[in-house]
Amino acid sequence: MTRRRRTAAFLATLLGAAGTLHFVRPAPFDSIVPPALPGPARNYTYASGAAELGTAALLAVPRTRRLGGIAAAALFLAVFPANLQMAYDWRGARPKKRAIAFGRLPLQGVLIAQALHVASTAR
Repeated sequence: MTRRRRTAAFLATLLGAAGTLHFVRPAPFDSIVPPALPGPARNYTYASGAAELGTAALLAVPRTRRLGGIAAAALFLAVFPANLQMAYDWRGARPKKRAIAFGRLPLQGVLIAQALHVASTAR
């Protein structure tokens, strides 16, 4: 398996698992929806879960992989405010929780770069 295919498979798996969790266990995701957004947090949780599942499907199919990479990069960028909210909310938490919350911030950049790599190298 090529690096490109491994990266696409990794992102598809990550997004598929995260998307599923948004529906199976939505409360943790509800808690990091920025309060400035209008409407119920659960709507954003379900919408982002559906977007993650759809993007995972695009990445899993070679014919739609380029679009999937672009969609994944956009999705990772779109959910960044939730990661900022988590870091803000957990700034006074136990060190392990703080490390998780603050560690997610640079990880988004890595995920965006991986998604763009998949998009740029897809056939």
